[in-house]
Amino acid sequence: MHEVTGKKASMQRVVVASAAGTAFEWYDFFIFGALAPVIAKVFFAGLTETAGFVAALGLFAAGFAFRPLGALIFGTMGDRLGRKGAFLITVSLMGGATFAIGLLPTYAQAGIWGPALLILMRIFQGMALGGEYGGAAIYVAEHSPPGRRGYSTGWIQASAAFGLIAALVVVLVTRTSIGEEAFASWGWRVPFLVSAGLLAISIWMRLKLTESPTFQKMQAEGEVSKAPLSEAFGQWSNVRLVFLAFFGVMCAQGAVWYCNFFYIQVFFEKSLQVAPTTVNIFVMAMTLVSAPFYVFFGWLSDRIGRKPVMLAGMLAGLIAFFPAFHALAGFTNPALVDARARTPVVVAADPASCSVQFDPVGAAKFSSACDIAKSVLASSGIPYRSADLPAGTTTEVRIGNDVIIPANGATLSADQLKTLKAEQTKMIQAALKAAGYPLKADPARMNFAGIAAILLLLVVASTALYGPMAAMLVELFPARVRYTAMSLPYHVGTGWVGGFLPVTAFAIVAMTGDLYAGLWYPVIFTAISVLTTIFLVPETRDRPLEA
Repeated sequence: MHEVTGKKASMQRVVVASAAGTAFEWYDFFIFGALAPVIAKVFFAGLTETAGFVAALGLFAAGFAFRPLGALIFGTMGDRLGRKGAFLITVSLMGGATFAIGLLPTYAQAGIWGPALLILMRIFQGMALGGEYGGAAIYVAEHSPPGRRGYSTGWIQASAAFGLIAALVVVLVTRTSIGEEAFASWGWRVPFLVSAGLLAISIWMRLKLTESPTFQKMQAEGEVSKAPLSEAFGQWSNVRLVFLAFFGVMCAQGAVWYCNFFYIQVFFEKSLQVAPTTVNIFVMAMTLVSAPFYVFFGWLSDRIGRKPVMLAGMLAGLIAFFPAFHALAGFTNPALVDARARTPVVVAADPASCSVQFDPVGAAKFSSACDIAKSVLASSGIPYRSADLPAGTTTEVRIGNDVIIPANGATLSADQLKTLKAEQTKMIQAALKAAGYPLKADPARMNFAGIAAILLLLVVASTALYGPMAAMLVELFPARVRYTAMSLPYHVGTGWVGGFLPVTAFAIVAMTGDLYAGLWYPVIFTAISVLTTIFLVPETRDRPLEA
């Protein structure tokens, strides 16, 4: 307990109110990711299925892109005016933007204004989350006694799990209670509108809190920074800490956590063709199991140090990525793995006629025979290999010994091209089915025990890295610029490295035809952090927070 303005602040109340508000903000942010396929159909109806899905993932990433801006705005506010006020504003901004998404007109109703307004709301969400995490982590850590910081802030880390669980539960309950047709028509709005009630609870809880003792002490001594931005990023001693936080910790955090909890949903649904409801159940179970691990690894870091626990999580993720995803494919859709080995698919074409498959802004037409063939295969989760043919040669889709000649739609109108793509999809999928390729994963053939074991391994890697992270970052930075300096590298790592991971990894998969090629993205960023942590990142356990 600490003495705060004549009253003793309950540590339990501090943790519960901070974690609950942060969980609500994560809920708001995560429901968009959980609904990416539906959002693609509702707001990007003018694009193909594959391009629309990537556009939705890109929009999900756009929310992350503005998180560093929010970190600077609200970080400066938190360092100058106080921790409590800053993260009270962030929760209000996030809740308002999320509720507004539930009221937006669709592409069919308002044309381009629908996705334009959606982008604006995602920007507000990203900015709000950019200011939220740092404020909550700092607020809890500055209330906590030195030997309990990892444990106390572990609950803030677990709030991401609570928020994701809430998002998946609301989506799953809504989806199953009203049916897929109604959900795709109007039910997708419900998870966004539910946020209004959660917002009211979060604001009520946070209004009952008082300012952190560390900030009050700085105020009393006249030590509050008047220019936290210039102090945080204009002095090498602080800039060096920002670089250490980003390259040593946040590159891995963005890669490991967002691969294991977000890209894995794309991998299940798009690459392995698992039903969306089943994917939600997998990730919900995974997330539920993860919650206590954040607190456990935070507690463990209070005993043996932040660095060894986090480094173990990084190494576990780095080593596990490729074998774990290969195993998931075999356990989840063995028919696809068997068909790929027995009857490989090859797209043979003039390289000049094949373009990059993704265009999140919808500017590209993707009308060549090569593009149509690869788009059908990518959206069906069918791995393929590319082969080069001489210039001007007709594109071929080779499925074992069978050869399909896809049509070229370069000279067709938009409506004609859409019709042609639908016809080509049926033709190619029929040939794939005849060759033994499954168009959907069969639940009867899934090895659920094997899937659970792999997901548990990924959970342990993610939580060992993330559990002690809040305490470590708070301890790393000086109190005068802690909110500003800590928030920026955190949100560049999670917002840019992590936020762009699903869309980039899926784009790599579709461009190469290799289901596992997208994993090189998290592997590279995790390896950067492993090397930086081993050689440069200091141990921060038990550092005084008043410094």
